[in-house]
Amino acid sequence: MTPGRQPGKSRLALGLLIGLAQFALGGAVSPLQAAKAAGDETNVVNPDTGLAISGFDPVAYFTDASPKIGRPDMELSFGGVVWRFVNEGNRAAFAAHPEVYRPQFGGYDPVAIARGTSVPGHPLFWAVVGKRLYLFYSDTARAAFMADPGRIIDAAERKWPEVARTITH
Repeated sequence: MTPGRQPGKSRLALGLLIGLAQFALGGAVSPLQAAKAAGDETNVVNPDTGLAISGFDPVAYFTDASPKIGRPDMELSFGGVVWRFVNEGNRAAFAAHPEVYRPQFGGYDPVAIARGTSVPGHPLFWAVVGKRLYLFYSDTARAAFMADPGRIIDAAERKWPEVARTITH
């Protein structure tokens, strides 16, 4: 089990450590930004593995236009969860710009959020729209989203703060 998945790890402390390491190495994320991000985002985490989006590489959706399982030796802790990547380049891209690569709404289905509820998205039902990644509960939800993504994104953005408060960690 990697340190980021050990029970009892503080999300804030973990975010601070990541931020300090990235800042010391010349990264674009300050310790304060990392700590803020660690506490601000609600992410879908596989309860069996402790991995964000079940271990799929969030950058691969953009670079390969398909879901790819990340490697255990290519992990990064961010936002209180562990992310996996297929290669070092993808891990570095995510570390530099997590706001671009992590799924919107923490990986929860935007169609469900627009209806006022939280349903975890599945890494195999996905879309990149407006240079952002969205995960869906089912292919039916993905199809509904693709029929009018702007309307659903707007509705989900309005509902997300309220829905996010109802999600238990």
